[in-house]
Parts: sequence; structure tokens; C-alpha cells
Amino acid sequence: MQIQNTEIIDTFAEAFSMRFARLVVTAHDDYWLDAGLREFTGYSSSVISCDAETGVERLLSQDETPDGRVGASVLVFGFSVDALAKSVPNRVGQCLMTCPTTAVYDGLPESDQRIGLGKQIRYFGDGFQKSKLLFGRRYWRIPVMDGEFLVEDKVGVAKGVAGGNIILQARSADAALAAARRGAEALDQVDGVIAPFPAGVVRSGSKVGSVYKGLVASTADSYCPTLRGRVETNLSDAAASALEIVLDGVSEQAVAAALRVVIQSAAGNDVVAIGAGNYDGKLGKFQFHLHDLLK
Repeated sequence: MQIQNTEIIDTFAEAFSMRFARLVVTAHDDYWLDAGLREFTGYSSSVISCDAETGVERLLSQDETPDGRVGASVLVFGFSVDALAKSVPNRVGQCLMTCPTTAVYDGLPESDQRIGLGKQIRYFGDGFQKSKLLFGRRYWRIPVMDGEFLVEDKVGVAKGVAGGNIILQARSADAALAAARRGAEALDQVDGVIAPFPAGVVRSGSKVGSVYKGLVASTADSYCPTLRGRVETNLSDAAASALEIVLDGVSEQAVAAALRVVIQSAAGNDVVAIGAGNYDGKLGKFQFHLHDLLK
């Protein structure tokens, strides 16, 4: 199968179950919203080493936020509810409560499974914090130097899908970068997904295990152009550079839709092939066959 001059390899992307929370973050204006989001989503590319995988799902207009201010929907993925119960309050307390003018609301109010948020960080108020119940939802008002930090008491957690991916191969580094950027930027068209790596793109794709004891992941040597001739390669003869885009989503359907959009957007001149990473179905229960996605 081809799109333009790009071969779509007959393979599948393998993904696995994770839990996620959705936060609605608001601020006084775009400047402070961006400051808080950049801080919150820092160091969150992979749960291999990070406490969570995070990203901005989409920006929200003033008509879409609880307090009528500019805002964004942020997704936070972790391996378990317990993991999110630690990472979400920590990140909110350190990265959003510290950012001037921000407020944080629950983006999954209908979820039965819930973790503490304001309930956990309210103690920063040193006894001066106040709670308020509005329409069946409890909030905390924590006094801070610019006024009050408003944060929801608990937030919902739901089942999601993580690790959906595509690996693109191009004739040059410039072509690979352009294709990866097209693919990552096209995710703006799809709700319910994030690409947690830098600008949505991974250059250090990984495999499970290592020659070094205790290291759970190491470089995907079969896609490294400098290792041709030393290892069995998955690269096309014409490929000089490869990049990966990894996706987390709120559902199998959301990840499938995102993968389709990314593939269609990334394909083009000097993109030799687009494939995906998998472990023969041993890593996760979700398999996204690229040819089926594009039918």
C-alpha cells in the first residue's frame, strides 16, 4: 500500500492499557495559561522513567471553561490509579498552584473512579484553606500571594490506551523532521489523544531490555542508521533517518483515528516508508494494523 510515494508497511502498532485523568486548567490570559501548561507537562514523555505521561489534549475557549476564562484540557496517563493518585497532586501542586492566576477543574466528572486532588494539596493553606460545594462538586480555595488557588477536591480516572505509534523513514534528516512535524501537528484535528514526547516526536525509539542488567529499555538498534551492518536492520535501503510518533488516547477508537491522521499527514515526498513498532503482540492487547486503518 502506498500514499503518494510513501510505502505503508503491512505491520501493526502495539498498544496497552493505562489509566488517565483529564484536568481542565484555566488562567487569566494566554500567557499565564501557556506558562502553567509548559511546566505541568514537562518531564513526562514516558512512564519508563517519568511519573506520568502528559500533554495538552486541546485548548478551550472561554465558553468551554467552568470560570469563563481561557483554558486547556490536559490528559495525564499512568500505569495505575495509585500512580495517578501520586503524580497528579504532585504536578498540580508544584506546577499549577505555583503559576499565577491558574485554577484546576475535573475533566471527567462522570467517572466513578476518583482520586484526591485539592483534597491532597489543601494542606498547603496551613489551616486557612476553605472548601465550597457547588452543584454537587467540592472545591478548595487555597490562599496564595496573588489571591486564591481554586482546585477541585477530586478528579475522575478512566481506562485509556497508550503506546500507539508510527515509525517513519525518510531519505534525509530534513525530510524526516518535516514529515514528523506534519504528522504531529495534524493531531490538532483529533480529540482525546496526546503525543507526550517533545513536540510529539521521538528520536530515541526503544526496545524492551538491554545488554545491561536492570535496564528495562534501550535504543531501537534496528532503526538506527549508524548501526547498519552491525545489527539486523528494519530500515529501507533508501532511508537515512527515522523518527517515531507515540500516542496515548482515551479509547481505542481515539488512538486509531489519530494514527490514521498522522500517517496520512506524514506521508509524502522523500518519506520512504511508514511502519510501526510492536513486540509480536506480547506487550499489549491492542493492535492497530496500518493497512486496516487506511481502508
